[in-house]
Amino acid sequence: MLRLEYLRRTPSAGLLLVQLAGILLYPWMETAPRGRGLLAAFGLVVLGVTVRVVRKSPWATWFAFVLAALVVVLFVVEAVSPRPALPAVIAALEAGFYFYAAGSLIAYMMQDWVATTDEFFAAGATFTLLVWGGFAYTYVACEAVAPGSFSAPIDPQGQRTWMELMFLSIAVLSGVGLSDILPVTPFARSLVMLEAFSEVMYLAPVVSRLVALTMLSARAQVGCPNDSAPVLRAHQDATADGAAESDVRAGT
Repeated sequence: MLRLEYLRRTPSAGLLLVQLAGILLYPWMETAPRGRGLLAAFGLVVLGVTVRVVRKSPWATWFAFVLAALVVVLFVVEAVSPRPALPAVIAALEAGFYFYAAGSLIAYMMQDWVATTDEFFAAGATFTLLVWGGFAYTYVACEAVAPGSFSAPIDPQGQRTWMELMFLSIAVLSGVGLSDILPVTPFARSLVMLEAFSEVMYLAPVVSRLVALTMLSARAQVGCPNDSAPVLRAHQDATADGAAESDVRAGT
């Protein structure tokens, strides 16, 4: 019961947990006899959790819901009557939805001077949304529209799998560069360059800000020089607003 209450108050933790579970489950689902259906079903679970987390205002919630509903409808259409163009359209819509969700979480983390526990989970959830929600689906759409956009030492001319493209995405956005999947067309390389640029723009203003606010809060508890007092007062004044915002996002 306590764990459910904790997840209710920190919905970003639930989203991050589901996404990390997906990283472990995707290899098994891809090789399962009904792997495509399992991948689609798990993707719908993530869509639902994401809509629950990123709800902010009525119009924004409806926008997220409409995007998610379009993806669900197209999934059903593809299952009933497969068409060559549908995979690219579905991947593009999913990429748009997850980019929107990532942007919503970034706006949530940047809106006040409080670094809450849920915001730290949101930082991790945003990273995974960008990795396999945004850019991985963008790569899938690129590969569907222009087969052969990505190559690999094993079966260089073959179509890249979801796991391969997600592995490329996480290698680029994390900055480790340990991927054997290579973009070989100009447009595919442009997408990879955009993801590399996103890493810098995400880590610098968002993650570093959360770390700085945490250090500021620690200094406020132990005392600090007078020249930091105005900033600390602003931080303390915003604490109640940050707690109230967490309750609103939790649905209380």
